Order: sequence, then C-alpha cells, then structure tokens
Amino acid sequence: MAWRNQGLTVGLVPTMGYFHNGHTSLIDMARAQCDKLVVTLFVNPTQFGENEDLGNYPHDFDGDCTKAETHGADLLFAPAPDAMYAPDHATWVTVPTLGKHLCGASRPIHFQGVCTVVTKLFNLVQPTKAVFGQKDWQQLAILKRMVRDLNMPIEIIGHPIVREADGLALSSRNAYMTDEERAAAPAIRQDLLKLADKVKNGERDSAAAKQWLEKEYSSTLPMGIVDYIELVTPDSIEPVSTISSSVLAAVAIHVGKARLLDNILIEV
Repeated sequence: MAWRNQGLTVGLVPTMGYFHNGHTSLIDMARAQCDKLVVTLFVNPTQFGENEDLGNYPHDFDGDCTKAETHGADLLFAPAPDAMYAPDHATWVTVPTLGKHLCGASRPIHFQGVCTVVTKLFNLVQPTKAVFGQKDWQQLAILKRMVRDLNMPIEIIGHPIVREADGLALSSRNAYMTDEERAAAPAIRQDLLKLADKVKNGERDSAAAKQWLEKEYSSTLPMGIVDYIELVTPDSIEPVSTISSSVLAAVAIHVGKARLLDNILIEV
C-alpha cells in the first residue's frame, strides 16, 4: 500500500513455485511494466481436489528465491497455508458460469479455490497489474471476469504460452513424466496445430473436429488419457457446435502422472 500511496505501479505474479522459464517470462513481463514487483509463491490447498497432487507438488524454494531476485522481483511473498486460511474459513469467490466446462467439469472445486486465493492476494498486495499465463486460458478468462464484475482496480494481463523447443507447453508438472512420456508429449501441440489447419481450411463442425483430434491423439499419443477436448468461445468459455468465429481449442491429457494442458486460438 505504501508503494501505491507513492504513486508507483505495482505488479503481481501469483505462482505455486518450482519456477521454469514460463514463470520467469511472466515475471519479466510484469517487471517491464511496473515500478515495483511482487511475486507470490503459494501452493493453494483449496484448488486441489481429492486424490490430486497437493502433497507431491514439486518445489524448490531456494531456487525460486534466486530466480525471483535475478528477474527483478522486489518482494517474494510465500505465506504458510494457515496464514491464508483460518481454521473456520467460510468465504469463497466463484465465477460459476465460466467454470462449468473444460477444467471445471472434472475439477469442480478448482476455480473456486483459484478465485478465492487470488482475491486474497489482490487484497494483500494491492497491485496495479497482475500477469497470468495463457496456458491456463480458462483461469485467465475467469479472473478477468471476476475483476470486472467485482470492480477491482487491477489490470489482468495474459502472457503467451512458453514452450520447449519441441513445442511442449512448459509446466511444473512436466517433471512427473518419464523420459518415454516426455518424448511423446509434444504430440499434444503438434496435433492442435493440425486441427487449426483443418478449421482454417473449412471444417466448421465442432463435433467432427473434436472427434478427429481424439482419433489423432489415439495414434500419435497412445499412452495419453484424454480428460477433455473442447472448442469454446475464448471469452465466455462456452462450447460451440458450429465454428463461425474465433474459437479456442483446448485440451487436457493425462500422460503418466502428469495432467497436461494446452490450447490454441484459431482465427476464423
């Protein structure tokens, strides 16, 4: 608050740690746009469902501290869970209409946990701008709607997906994969690009496009287990039946112990 009282712009990059180049790219973007920069590191328990990987989520606190400092963070905020949630915590923030599909369908409490913890971080840090990655496109759309609907004076900025040289979207959960699984995983992106070409070349039936992509993955990524393949409106995250304007193709696929997300915005 003291920084804001001085008229300084304050950037915020919320993370769950185990920094890779995707995280540091978010930090770099915020650093370039703000006078002061806060990076938060908090593995939020309320966005994990039963039998998810909360207890095994990868961490490297010392390495994260070094990377945050190297990339220009003025403050690294890493609270304990009991500092963020009282034992009788009973207040939640939800954007239910945007959370019905994609990740929200198989992880029903996830976005409630995300919105609640991000609201808490916004209240604590009082940022001018906050940066989130587009790999979690649905999350980004939900947070933009939350900020708009609750009149929060914060600009939400999306950063393009950061990828490995072979196209795999960077994720802390990539560390869960074996060498064999890691070698196969770039098919997620490669087949999304093929789908985009099909749509640009005239495919307009969403069901046919999704069926084609699922069949493609069964061939190129046979070890993968599809959570969802969906074509949705980019802002409201509503499934489309006929592709008549820009559409987001989004997938979540289990490869071994890793649940991998990716998406591509297809301009029609």
